[in-house]
Amino acid sequence: MTTSNGSSPLDVEIGALQGGSADLSQYAGKAVLVVNVASKCGLTPQYNGLEKLHERYAERGFTVLGVPCNQFLGQEPGSAEEIAEFCSATYGVTFPMTEKVEVNGENRHPLYDRLTGFADADGHSGDIRWNFEKFLIGRDGTVVARFSPQTEPEATEVVAAIEAQLA
Repeated sequence: MTTSNGSSPLDVEIGALQGGSADLSQYAGKAVLVVNVASKCGLTPQYNGLEKLHERYAERGFTVLGVPCNQFLGQEPGSAEEIAEFCSATYGVTFPMTEKVEVNGENRHPLYDRLTGFADADGHSGDIRWNFEKFLIGRDGTVVARFSPQTEPEATEVVAAIEAQLA
């Protein structure tokens, strides 16, 4: 599926967590799992599975892209430095992270404007439901899958979708 304006989510500009540009164009030709993340959520332990996916498939042209968001009960209140320290120290995160953004509402980041039109296997499209909602962008730059926040990163359907993009 292409986005409503026909361009890839990887065409948007977004800052890196610790300043500068995240330069999403560097992921052209790769598979990218975009996940809105939070440090103080019941789903935060999913960082473990996300990091395992990143390590397992990085050499095959895959990355996880963490997008901190504080829109769900204030579960990502930290500064960029605090978020980076928490992710590194607590979960050993090595995958790239963007600046903290809004994923819903009138201030929704353009990245999420391009992601939220895609429906998951249950037919849900539109607003992000909670922290750790996942979008798989294929090597061609289009959204190819969406997974609910409760879907574990290493779930069979997530791994199968990633492997299909890396085949």
